[in-house]
Amino acid sequence: MTQNMISISFSADDLATIHAAVGTLEEKLAGLIELSVDERRGLNKMGDKTEAACRQTLIVLAQNRQILPPSFDFAEAERDLAAFDQLRPLAVRIKQLAERVADTEMALGSDILSSALEGYAIAKAAGKGAALDVMRESMSARYGHRRKASKPAAI
Repeated sequence: MTQNMISISFSADDLATIHAAVGTLEEKLAGLIELSVDERRGLNKMGDKTEAACRQTLIVLAQNRQILPPSFDFAEAERDLAAFDQLRPLAVRIKQLAERVADTEMALGSDILSSALEGYAIAKAAGKGAALDVMRESMSARYGHRRKASKPAAI
């Protein structure tokens, strides 16, 4: 029996709505940036422990603004923290959704491959025919090769 991990379909209206929603996300998140690999490597990274220390530091600095030089943009640090706090829950939700999309895509691909392999085996057993030959040639290009038998070890 053919594998069927998932059965899902989208109406044209559903797809239009989904694409519009993604378009809205892209529009509203237009200020997001994309870092190069080198930029990622060169950045200071804030983990959970560091985050707590950074928050505490900003609280202390807010209470002691008189110690800050004029070149220190405390207002920007506050805006960065506020944006960080706004973006984090969105990032979590979007990552979870992206993982579900990727998992669903993988399951659909696996279902398709399973059906194609089963159909290929049926066509192979059924014999010759113009349509079957085309299908068998297509599948055999990917799955028709056999591994070479390993040579027995010399004693």
